[in-house]
Amino acid sequence: MGLPRLVCAFLLAACCCCRRATGVPGEEKQPAPTPEPVEVEVGGTALLKCGPSHSSGNFSHVDWFLIHKERQIPIFRVHQGQGQSEPGEYEHRLSLQDSGATLALSQVTPHDERMFLCKSKRPRLLDHYTELQVFKAPEEPTIQANVVGIHVDRQELREVATCVGRNGYPIPQVIWYKNGRPLQEEENRVQIQSSQIVESSGLYTLQSVLNAQLVKEDKDARFYCELSYRLPSGNRMKESKEVTVPVFYPAEKVWVEVEPMGLLKEGDHVKIRCLTDGNPQPHFTINKQNSSTGEMEEEATDENGILFLEPAQKQHSGLYQCQSLDLETMVTLSSDLQELLVNYVSDVRVNPAAPEAQEGDSLTLTCEAESNQDLEFEWLRDKTGQRLGKGPVLQLNNLKREAGGRYLCMASVPNVPGLNRTQLVSVGIFGPPWMALKERKVWAHENAALNLSCEASGHPQPTISWSVNGSATEWNPDPQTVVSTLNVLVTPELLETGAKCTASNSLGSNTTIIILKLVTLTTLTPDFSQTTGLSTSTVSPHTRANSTSTEKKLPPPESKGVVIVAVIVCILVLAVLGATLYFFYKKGKLPCGRSGKQEMLPTSHLPPPSTLPPTRKSEFVVEVKSDKLPEEMALLQGGSGDKRAPGDQAQCDQVSHVPASMTFPQ
Repeated sequence: MGLPRLVCAFLLAACCCCRRATGVPGEEKQPAPTPEPVEVEVGGTALLKCGPSHSSGNFSHVDWFLIHKERQIPIFRVHQGQGQSEPGEYEHRLSLQDSGATLALSQVTPHDERMFLCKSKRPRLLDHYTELQVFKAPEEPTIQANVVGIHVDRQELREVATCVGRNGYPIPQVIWYKNGRPLQEEENRVQIQSSQIVESSGLYTLQSVLNAQLVKEDKDARFYCELSYRLPSGNRMKESKEVTVPVFYPAEKVWVEVEPMGLLKEGDHVKIRCLTDGNPQPHFTINKQNSSTGEMEEEATDENGILFLEPAQKQHSGLYQCQSLDLETMVTLSSDLQELLVNYVSDVRVNPAAPEAQEGDSLTLTCEAESNQDLEFEWLRDKTGQRLGKGPVLQLNNLKREAGGRYLCMASVPNVPGLNRTQLVSVGIFGPPWMALKERKVWAHENAALNLSCEASGHPQPTISWSVNGSATEWNPDPQTVVSTLNVLVTPELLETGAKCTASNSLGSNTTIIILKLVTLTTLTPDFSQTTGLSTSTVSPHTRANSTSTEKKLPPPESKGVVIVAVIVCILVLAVLGATLYFFYKKGKLPCGRSGKQEMLPTSHLPPPSTLPPTRKSEFVVEVKSDKLPEEMALLQGGSGDKRAPGDQAQCDQVSHVPASMTFPQ
């Protein structure tokens, strides 16, 4: 009996299993519910609804589950409107909102991208699934170009650049661009390799490598990458900076380059270099054709293969050629011959070289020069810069002593700006020394050092001697002129005798007398400075005059300061005196008579006006004028007509506030 029971039980179990697998006939299978998507950025708060968005009600009994590998893991329970988190990873990040209908998940991370289930008991609703989708924008992409360079003659793909986008979620898409146009993978031409790294935070770091076979035209190409990603607010993108890659290709042509461009002249800083259309630039040599033999001779260059002509000279003109040697292919290229022309003006000379003449004679000066261009000549007076004429010949007629001195011949090339040369020539007019001044007056301080100057001209050039002892120095502004400066100590004897300088040559002599004036207080008054034209203490030579000359008298520079101080002191004395007189008047110390005018001293001490000495006549007089009418004055004196004493009269004037006007006779 035991065996049949066991068989029956087995058959019953098999039937149950079959029924579960095939279902009951006539019973429809329920479709799987569609989860509601919820999007949130990393670090934000996700709101999980327990039912459709339009549903409402008080969810007093709700259970929340996390779906993990088809398992329902409880994470939160609501009982009689009170929520309680289950122990686990969500224990401290869940809270209730909207009367229990919404579960808030804070501080969302990429690990929270899961399916959540809500089962409501009161009210009784269908199970509600929520799919949480997490997003995070990647950082700005970085790009690293191949700095080694790519050879175009190698038939293989080489790494161009690497693009990295960090900390994004989900994985962004990368697009490569060349010169603003997107690149697509192409067999044997373009290849893009991308890889991802999952960080411990759950974020992704994307690395993309662009491999390509470049050509010569890509030497200036600009590459960059773009990261495309999505956020709850929409699609976004970020671009890297642009980079270029060194592209190497052999040279096909070489040429000579000269700086600066345009017309060259002697004295310019000229640079000659070789260039090719290859990259990198090969090794160069610069050759110059020997004008005598016609052979090319190598010129010395610096470590960069550049030839410097500093400064350029006329012998640098000629034919130059560049030669390049590609050390990889061992191919030698030569440039076309390049002519270098350095324009010049040289050997400027004046005939006669040392012209001499007597007063009243005529003199002809001729200027010559050499140049590879047409020349223009111009004559100038060296000392004044006065333009005397154009052309190679300068004619001087009826010469006077003033015509002696230096003349300048300028030879220039009009077609080449700045190209000119000059030559000085000194014209001598025979005659005895010609003094700048016959007599000079100099202001001096006693026992002080003083420099005395004396200037003379003549042909032959004169010499200068002094009548007093001192330290003398000389210099020559031009071949006919000499200036002597004597440093002396101003003594009483020197103030009395003065100084004399004598210039002499083979044709005669001449003298300048220097009179020394002692600086005193009387020489510092304003009137004196105005009448004598005092300005400066220099004793340098003045405008040249060969006969009796006039000269401004020169006080020491500190005279202006002394005058200003004296004027200020006078003003202060007058102000104090006026204030004192007004003070005594207000205090009643000054008697006021009927005449309204009183001397500052008592009248008993005054002599008759005719007997006053001159100094007394210029003293200040105080005049008291009253603007009261006689009737008003009578009222002030009293109604009975009684006369007041002199002291009372002064008090009376004070009460009536009669203004006192002070007059100062000159």
